[in-house]
Amino acid sequence: MKEKTSALYSEYIIDGIPRRFTPADILDGCLEQDSNALERQYEEFEPIVDESTDPSPGSEHFDGKDVLEYLSRVSAIVSSPRNCPPAFPECFAKSRIAKALLDAMWMKGHFRLSDLTLTARWKWNTRPLGSMAAFYSSVEASADYIDSLGISLNSYSFTESERVSQVSFKVATTDKPEDPDDEIDPEDEIDLPGNAPFGSLHPVIGRRRAIPDKIAGDPESWLIFVPFDSCEFRLGNSLLCQAEGQNGDNPPEIGDGDYFIDCFEVVREFVEDKVVLSGMTVGDGGLLSALKAMCPEGIGASINVSGIMNAYDENDSIRVLFSEIPGAIIQIKDIDYDYVDAEFLLQDIAYYPIGHPVPKSDSIKVKTGRGGGISDILQSLLNSQASEGED
Repeated sequence: MKEKTSALYSEYIIDGIPRRFTPADILDGCLEQDSNALERQYEEFEPIVDESTDPSPGSEHFDGKDVLEYLSRVSAIVSSPRNCPPAFPECFAKSRIAKALLDAMWMKGHFRLSDLTLTARWKWNTRPLGSMAAFYSSVEASADYIDSLGISLNSYSFTESERVSQVSFKVATTDKPEDPDDEIDPEDEIDLPGNAPFGSLHPVIGRRRAIPDKIAGDPESWLIFVPFDSCEFRLGNSLLCQAEGQNGDNPPEIGDGDYFIDCFEVVREFVEDKVVLSGMTVGDGGLLSALKAMCPEGIGASINVSGIMNAYDENDSIRVLFSEIPGAIIQIKDIDYDYVDAEFLLQDIAYYPIGHPVPKSDSIKVKTGRGGGISDILQSLLNSQASEGED
């Protein structure tokens, strides 16, 4: 038991520098005030001394012509558990938080981001050099991101593993453990505590999705990509790099909590108002992997990411398609386009209409490339105005 709790309650010396707070000190600061937190362990533990791990030199060699082959390889591993990379634990921990919140965004009920709390779990291999430094960094990054999002932790835990180092987050829906023998109606909604005046009045969250995760076969409907962070597209620590055995570059620098909040509130409103026909979290595997997961049998999609590339001044379409920036793909009716456009503009949120469903198809067609010059910009504006729904 001592080995399991020492990771939380020991002092840390990383790269020769003593850290002021223990991981438990940091995480306790994220807990709800009325939470039944883990009781403080006053037992003395030896300080944990470790060194941070330097990232391997980056390398990226991806051919834009092999997009569908890359997609196939990424899709084969997208559901597998992921280990926290020792060189980039901060970005990975933040991506796990974002994924948990985005997955909750699609559920039935009435709630805002500030109504949600998270349960955090670390399952960690403490033996390799750099592993405990990575654990400490993941705790610090998690606490900073949770604070910037205006939410809190319901609880946290640490268990030691001999093989994996994983961190996971789940949206907490109840204050007490569920009885595994208890049959619960999945339609039931669970009361959330709320954080008035910033939360919802009488918030509840359901156990089922409010909207499907598969696209409808309306060829006139729009598929829209909404990145929930303002960071640049990067492939470091992505499933694409893992599938291709490459180191990649640095990962996306996730961390714009204020922007995430704005995106969440707008898209969540669309979900509750049934403006969204279908929706999918963009995270593991990136934009194209999420789109593939949205396509049921007999319905494909045709997308164009040149608008995203222009907006980000990005020349590499592979980064746009497979970078794991947290976000969402939503499907809306053409008649709702003007309303959705106005709401995004009102909150100063960047969104990208990327294409349409293709009925009677099982393929995804991807168009990439960048335009240039004033003429292309004017043509893009004209195309956008012509496609923005009909009155």
